Amino acid sequence: MGLKFGLRYASLGRFGQGPAAVELAQAAEEAGFDSIWTVEHVVVPKAYRSRYPYSADGRMGIIEDFPIPDPLIWMAYVASATTTIKLGTAILIVPQRNPVVTAKALATLDDMAGGNRVLLGIGVGWLEEEFDAIGVPFGDRGPRTDDYVKAMQALWSEDCASYDGKFVSFSDVYCRPKPAGGRIPIIVGGDTVAAARRAGRLGDGYFPARGNPTALYDEMRRAAEAVGRDPDAIEISAAAPADADELGALAAAGVHRVMVPVTGAGGLAPLVKTPEEVLEYGRRVIERYA
Repeated sequence: MGLKFGLRYASLGRFGQGPAAVELAQAAEEAGFDSIWTVEHVVVPKAYRSRYPYSADGRMGIIEDFPIPDPLIWMAYVASATTTIKLGTAILIVPQRNPVVTAKALATLDDMAGGNRVLLGIGVGWLEEEFDAIGVPFGDRGPRTDDYVKAMQALWSEDCASYDGKFVSFSDVYCRPKPAGGRIPIIVGGDTVAAARRAGRLGDGYFPARGNPTALYDEMRRAAEAVGRDPDAIEISAAAPADADELGALAAAGVHRVMVPVTGAGGLAPLVKTPEEVLEYGRRVIERYA
């Protein structure tokens, strides 16, 4: 069938600590997962009023006071103890980060991990109080994200890079090392029309966090065609169903990768909870559908 499998929410709970993170990543690699995915929040203000989009009560639940390691540092740590598994952010909140510094960090990670191992899942963020704490405007986060992505792509692909956008500008700068092939795949996350269109315009992939929203896939494809891109070249990732027998329907809908939760977040129950269960999932499901 040719499905890929990603292990999501991998940097939370006990897997946010070094030895457990390595054990999990090594098990995922052995089990046949193509990728392992982190999450990000720099801070979670205790009394936030912003509405979390993936739960009925608008709250993140237990993740609010969980340790949430910096995703790039977590990925660098497990990269040194693995060989082939790709390292993804699901997602990195791009408008909160300086794009020049972030481009350097991601390129360094990819280069030191052996190349072609980093997947940059991006999002615009939803937690306004977090933006306030960081000192970044919340209202323009959409166009800021687009601008930052284009700036990072210039730094990765051009020998001596220049970019002039609304939010970031530089001229004739060297940023080395480069990621393998001068690029890091961009996977756009989000269950909104805006996210689907962003994926069509500039993404290498699209990952709505819940379900199998075929209407959003269609929106992504239309946006790609509108700017002259091949929509079939944009890889779709989707949340893994609890019933593995439903994987065939996902593949038929054009999904390329399913994302298997290993820790609970935002009301989503884990499908595997331990490295041993990760290995068992590989034998029971991945060997059948990959």
